[in-house]
Amino acid sequence: MSQRATTFDVSGRVFVITGGAGLLGFEHGMALAEIGGIPILADVQLELARERADAIERATGGRALGVRLDVTSSESCRAALSQVLASFGRFDGLINNAARNPKVEDAGLSASRLEDFALEAWNRDLAVGLTGAFLTSQVFGTHLARQGRGVIVNIASDLGLIAPDQRIYRQPGLPDAEQPTKPVTYSVVKGGLVMLTKYLATYFAERGVRVNALCPGGVQAGQPEDFVARLTNLIPMGRMARRDEYRGSIQFLCSDASSYMTGAVLSVDGGRTCW
Repeated sequence: MSQRATTFDVSGRVFVITGGAGLLGFEHGMALAEIGGIPILADVQLELARERADAIERATGGRALGVRLDVTSSESCRAALSQVLASFGRFDGLINNAARNPKVEDAGLSASRLEDFALEAWNRDLAVGLTGAFLTSQVFGTHLARQGRGVIVNIASDLGLIAPDQRIYRQPGLPDAEQPTKPVTYSVVKGGLVMLTKYLATYFAERGVRVNALCPGGVQAGQPEDFVARLTNLIPMGRMARRDEYRGSIQFLCSDASSYMTGAVLSVDGGRTCW
């Protein structure tokens, strides 16, 4: 095996992926299993996490596990870490992927407008997407620092780097005050993850833990055609991402191929943030 190939090899290393039962959580797990890693799909939806871990094992022939994790609870984080260590005897990396992301076609999304955005919704979104990443980094990251090695990858977004273009969410026939928008919490959470990445990178650097952020663009997943057309008009490559197109980025960030990289923000968005 060439030196280049071995730098991407994470055989036997164990990675916890929060929100692991979701669309990209599964893809991150597949990415790691493809290069020998053992993905732990951690999610409040335990049965779905287990089903998708089984699917990874069938597809790759490797090992995977679904565990229950509520990222808003330190106790749940500690319990999940204990389960991972009891099952595999090691823990090597964390992917903070859990988030709430209401779809633009959801009924009642006009309530996402800033004027009407509920404090309850603000608190709920930040609790999962940002406070959750803090708590998992506190529990799992502290373990990595104590052992003197490991990686953390925070899944941010292109909308953590640029503001959403609210025009792409507009629906014909609705007055301005009722037009749906991308909620304020999405950008706040994703932008917060970028800065959490930089903070953790400098905090853990001397203890062997690397922390980076991945800022993906939108993934094609059955969205309405008119919305897709408006969004892709903002992307130089002229299309949304396929669901498996972030696997290479995850493999890079979680492996020794990125051994001299920490505190960085990797934007993989078809060029959208260039404009």
